Amino acid sequence: MKALVFNTYGGPEVLEYREIMDPVIGSNQILVRMKAIGLNFADIYRRKGNYHLAGEPPYILGYEGAGIVEKVGAEVQGISSGDRIAFADVPFANAELVAVPYEKLIPLPESVSFEQAASVLLQGLTAHYLTRDSYAVKKNDVTLVHAAAGGVGQILVQIVKLLGGKVIGLTSSMEKVEVTKKAGADFVALYKDDWKQKVLEVTNGKGVDVVYESVGSTLMDSFAVTRIGGTVVFYGMAGGDPAQVDPRMLMDASKTLTGGDLWNVLTSMEERIARSNELFRWVEEGKLKVSEPTTFALKDGQEAHRYLESRKSTGKILLIP
Repeated sequence: MKALVFNTYGGPEVLEYREIMDPVIGSNQILVRMKAIGLNFADIYRRKGNYHLAGEPPYILGYEGAGIVEKVGAEVQGISSGDRIAFADVPFANAELVAVPYEKLIPLPESVSFEQAASVLLQGLTAHYLTRDSYAVKKNDVTLVHAAAGGVGQILVQIVKLLGGKVIGLTSSMEKVEVTKKAGADFVALYKDDWKQKVLEVTNGKGVDVVYESVGSTLMDSFAVTRIGGTVVFYGMAGGDPAQVDPRMLMDASKTLTGGDLWNVLTSMEERIARSNELFRWVEEGKLKVSEPTTFALKDGQEAHRYLESRKSTGKILLIP
């Protein structure tokens, strides 16, 4: 099979598209011919060596995608060749063929395309647990969403609105303001402006009920615009490490800081399927709109990585074998 691989850490130029051995599936695995593969910032961190990679080179990136079952392991029940499936947390996805453990597969309804599935799963499941588990959004809750024009941000905005909440979005350009408004945000502020003042003005000085904080370096600013008794959900640090938090500040203002990580939620096949099915249902009903992805051929992986790193993209980037 063909795959996008790399032997040393570095920039996009270390990626090579070449022929390697087909994966050999175990008795409890299925072999999937990939139709669409999601590209994520985690792939860039792994390519650079920021994240530890197990095994020996050549390394293969990718954790998310969708395709068609080609072969089924001896112990696998209820899945046949030709079935459509997707996954959110299976390694070595940047290839024509991927060995998927049975417990990690997600059946894909006919009404959801391979491209939609590869666009919505990782980011959608992240937004799902953030709004269901980390802080359960209730009707009329006022939320602040950082990086609201990004992949997770756009889905977060939509899910908060679905659950009856109000959304203040933060983003970095006028172009991204339009993207955020289109996703359904009630108000959008730019990072370069005095966004803390604007958030307090919009909330009549009270502050928001919850902040979805993915920038990191803005953590203390997020606390400054959170109401007494409110919550900051910390789930990323795209803009750098957060400052240390003084527990006395949390006590004095009765504020809550909670963390979130998708891998602590996707702990069983039942969890994966139940959460994914809710996302798919929202997509089918038109309640959750997946923005048109930017697609690159898998062989053009270097170009796709450069585009993601440029931060010019507002939607999902897919690799197509």
